[in-house]
Amino acid sequence: MSKSNKKNNNYLEFIPIKNPQMEYETDENGIVIIKKDWVGFYNKIAQKFFHKPKTSNISLDEYGSFIWFNIDGESTVYQISQKLDAHYPKMEKSLSRLIKFLEILQNHNFITWKEID
Repeated sequence: MSKSNKKNNNYLEFIPIKNPQMEYETDENGIVIIKKDWVGFYNKIAQKFFHKPKTSNISLDEYGSFIWFNIDGESTVYQISQKLDAHYPKMEKSLSRLIKFLEILQNHNFITWKEID
């Protein structure tokens, strides 16, 4: 789905789906750690000459981990936002923060979008 197509639709009707190629684990505190492989020509150069790692471990915060566990391929953004509000009732601007976080996950290919039929 193209970006321009998303702008014409309501994010609340989209279903985020985890990229099955992304590996992740959970630490002892329940924090999600996503493993990101750096591949491609420029990354190979950075690894060889600047000693950049081949894989990065990206630790999500408490909110991000909560959202990650609620991305089940069936729940819409609206449903996830309702769970987020119920679990963190004092969070300010929870919906806009959720959407921005999901956009970041999508930009890094950690998730994709599915529309409700």
